[in-house]
Amino acid sequence: MSRAALLLLADGRFPAGGHAHSGGVEAAVAHKAVHDADSLADFCRGRLHTTGLTAAGLAAAAAAGCDPLPLDGAADARTPAPALRAVSRRLGRQLTRAARATFPSDALDRLAADRPQGAHQAIVQGLVARAAGLAPADAAYLAAYESAGGPATAAVRLLSLDPLDASRVLARLGTEIDEVAGAAADAAARVPAEGLGALPSASAPLLDLTAEQHAAWNVRLFAS
Repeated sequence: MSRAALLLLADGRFPAGGHAHSGGVEAAVAHKAVHDADSLADFCRGRLHTTGLTAAGLAAAAAAGCDPLPLDGAADARTPAPALRAVSRRLGRQLTRAARATFPSDALDRLAADRPQGAHQAIVQGLVARAAGLAPADAAYLAAYESAGGPATAAVRLLSLDPLDASRVLARLGTEIDEVAGAAADAAARVPAEGLGALPSASAPLLDLTAEQHAAWNVRLFAS
């Protein structure tokens, strides 16, 4: 297992397409819900403990060796907004492409063949982590960190926010990211005995609603 592999996958410069997405913060900025570092921290915290927790559980289960196709269905059931389903699959497809070149894997090849339009991002994160020799807990960290890191990075562009302030937001969320990743990995470990219902299914209805609104905008800086 290489710590460098986890750092590479969590790096925003890894060519998986995440830079084009705001994680919902563009709509939150438009609605004045996010307007400074403090409100950004609140947004990232809320996303981390809802959709972030859910994604982290799915990623950990995929990294643990659960069948990715039923997991992909479980991700669909946990993503009620059509716009967010489409975004998750688009990001999953882009991550699959980058990961197959970086960490070649039969499992990734099979998933690409079974889901040519893209599997959900969290499922791919788990399979990539497994291909890179990482543990399920690492996959959970990857998904949990992305759930907060993506919006924080996007907010720098949307608000002309000082990058130091955005970094401070993520640093202060560090303990909570640890807790979310740990809870997600624990849930994934129960799947063999309890089934996919053991995985978190936390949701954020306001993110679902604003995602649908954002998808209909004619002019926007980010794809989501």
